[in-house]
Parts: sequence; structure tokens; C-alpha cells
Amino acid sequence: MKRAVLLLALAGTALPALAQENNDLNLIPGTVQSAPDQPAAAPGHGKYFLENAFGWYSFRGSLAVPLAGGMPSDWANRASFDGLDQWTLAPNLTATASDRLSVSFTDGIGFPNEAVRNDVREAYLTWEAAPQSYLEAGRINVHYGVAYGYNPTDYFSARTSVAQSSADPSSARLNRLGTVMLRGQRFFDGGAVEVLYAPKLHSPVALGTLAGPLDPKIDQTNGADRALAAFSFEVEDFGPQFLVDYESGRTKLGLNLSHPIGASIIAYGSWSGGNAPSVIVDAIAFGKRTRTLPSMVPVLPASSLSRSFKNDLSVGAYWTGEDKITLSAEYNFHEAGFSRDDWRGWFATGADPSLSSLMWYLRGYASDQQQPMGRHQAFVRADWTEPFHIEHADVSAFVMTDLLDGSSLGQLSLAYDISDSWSVSVYGGGSWGGRKSEWGSLQSASSIIFQLARYL
Repeated sequence: MKRAVLLLALAGTALPALAQENNDLNLIPGTVQSAPDQPAAAPGHGKYFLENAFGWYSFRGSLAVPLAGGMPSDWANRASFDGLDQWTLAPNLTATASDRLSVSFTDGIGFPNEAVRNDVREAYLTWEAAPQSYLEAGRINVHYGVAYGYNPTDYFSARTSVAQSSADPSSARLNRLGTVMLRGQRFFDGGAVEVLYAPKLHSPVALGTLAGPLDPKIDQTNGADRALAAFSFEVEDFGPQFLVDYESGRTKLGLNLSHPIGASIIAYGSWSGGNAPSVIVDAIAFGKRTRTLPSMVPVLPASSLSRSFKNDLSVGAYWTGEDKITLSAEYNFHEAGFSRDDWRGWFATGADPSLSSLMWYLRGYASDQQQPMGRHQAFVRADWTEPFHIEHADVSAFVMTDLLDGSSLGQLSLAYDISDSWSVSVYGGGSWGGRKSEWGSLQSASSIIFQLARYL
């Protein structure tokens, strides 16, 4: 239990190793999505590659809220085989699969349960029932929202994370576990309608449960009945998308919106709202429900037990320059997250060694749900393709800052395609801030990860 909480707390820094990195997508779309990809009549070759990632890590020795156990290993290596492909089974029927098999090496990892991991990210069928009308069934990674740092309408992100070389939130949206669901889509001129249902297939597994090497983790992605409806359309230069999401008795409303300003700037926003408790109440209720926490555990730090309407918001802008440079800046608001008083309570309560593991459980829960821990956050990202006219090279960087205490998480990444078959990447990241700040309170301080890929 304590080890699981530690791993999840470190995951909140988004700096783990043992991962593969997919190229980022352009997440500033016209809101109307395109139809599912249809392969050519002749069978095509998907994307397959071998990859190795080696990382060095540094850790803080003195923490305001202590963590049980010794210092984690300062190195880790992961070798993996990764594949994404699509096959035509009939004129209007295709199959899609995305999978990664990894073997990890570091101090303290046992073989095979901890060292070997197979992640079935997607496996589904797509049937074009009528022109521009699609029915899909299987494990699908659906992601909504137009923001970069935090997407309030990305309703299917909880409990789907897999290890990442990159700390970039955009990468986490692409390289994650899908959810088993039925999905119907209808595309029309200037718009789209989408309805999906994801059934409960297993009771939710406890936070930090060690899965077997071949466990598909259905108990994480399908632990509750969920339904969603989305309607997208275009109005002049606006591309709004309205969403209604239902899960475990909670209904949320969502809105995604983007709008060009001039020739090089796109403003965007994503909002979601619904009745919900604070992250403190939610985390402790989940711990009791999964029997991770005893039923008599109090709600600490003290928080109101009642639900109220809570808002989540991301607003920002994306700028494209002439020299293949792009910049984005956004403000993120997560009303269920920690206020300044909540942070004071977290540090004060966690100073008691008998309660420190409970405080880290709260942090681990937020990370597992892929929700911000703090209430106010700024996110800035820069990308530079072919820097200094170096072909086949890319540079990107981001900084995520807690606006209440000024602590930050950041990363600089360099990528270079040596040839059509080989590529190399380097990810250097870290977190900084005072001992009693969001990012400065974590044990993980910095990392550098070297990644080599051979495309097949």
C-alpha cells in the first residue's frame, strides 16, 4: 500500500521512465472532428517500432510531508515493442489495434509481475452503417477538449495513464488506455453527433494495485456505467462542441470552443460543470469503497462533505510563427482542487507521521484521476520544428505553474530523426519550489531520459 502511494505520488510529477513517446497531435482543431480513418482497399502497413528508454533521476532528501520507505532507484531502463495498425475486414468494416509490450529493469523490480507489462491501448471494430455514419465497439481511446495543459471535458482520462518518457500532457492523452464502449457517430455538413456508452465490467480496483503482466486493466477503465453525448458544429469562425456526460449518478455539462484571431492566433476554451464534492472527500470515499482505507478514517484535511456545483475551465491561445515556432499559453481552473487553505491543512496534517500516508493517498488519487491537485494553474508550451534550419529535428518545452505558490513542473525535449528507420529523443525535466509548495513538496526532483527507436 505505502509503496503504491509513493509510486502514484511520483506519477504526479509526470516524470516516470519506462515509456514510449508518440508524436504530439495538433490539439487546436476545428471542433468538428473528422470521420474515423478508413484504410485503402489494399492492406496497409501500420506503425511498428522497437524502443529503448533509459533514465536517470534525482530525489529530494527532506520532505515537508514524509514518505515511508527508502529512496527510489536513481536509474531505470525500459525496452518495448509497440504497434498500431488497422485492417479492412469487409468493404464497410475495419479493425483497429494499438498495443505495447514492455520489459523494465531497475532496482527493486521483480520479474515478471513488475518487470513485464502489456498495455492494450485500443482494440475495436468500426462499421460504416451508412455514408458518414459509424458504429464502433471495443476498447477506444476517446479524448475531448481543445486545451494543452488541462482539458476539463476529457471525461475518459481517469485511471488510463501508462508510463511516459515525456511529461507533456498532450502525449498522455494519446498514449493511454482506452475504455471498452459502444460508440455511434454521424457526420454531416458542418457538424457531427456522437453518442457512446461504456458499461461497468468490473468493480473498481484499489489505488496502486499491482496488475499482472497481461492484465488489460478493465477494472480501472470500466469500473462504472458511463454515457456521453456530444454535438459539434461550425458557426462562421467558431467551432463549438457541447457535451453531456453521466457517470455514477453525476451529470456534467461541457463546452469546447475555438476561434481564430487574425492569421496566426487561435483562441480556445474548454469548460465543464456539475455537482461534485472536493477532491479530499472524493479521494477518501474512493479509498473506503475499494477498502484501501479503513471505514473510520476521517476526512482530512477538514473539508465540507456536501456536493455543490463546481466549475472546471481552461482558456488560452495558440500562436504560429513564420519560423515553424508555435507558442501556447493557458489558464486552468479546477474548483474541486486544493485552495490555499487546503494546502496549509495538507502540510500541517502530513507533518504527523501517522497521517502522512493518508495525505499522500490524496495526491495519488488526483494523479490517478489525471486531475490537477491545485485550483489555479498556468501552462505555457513552445514547439520549434527544424530549429536553426536543422532538418528532421524538433524542440519543445513546457512549464506548468501553481499560481497560488509559484512552484512549477517543466520539461525540455529534443528529438531527431536519424533516418526513416531510426530516431533519438532526450527529455530533461524537473520540478521546483519551496518545501511547502505543490511541486516542491514531491520527492522526485529532476530526470533525464534518453530514448532510441527503430521503426519497422
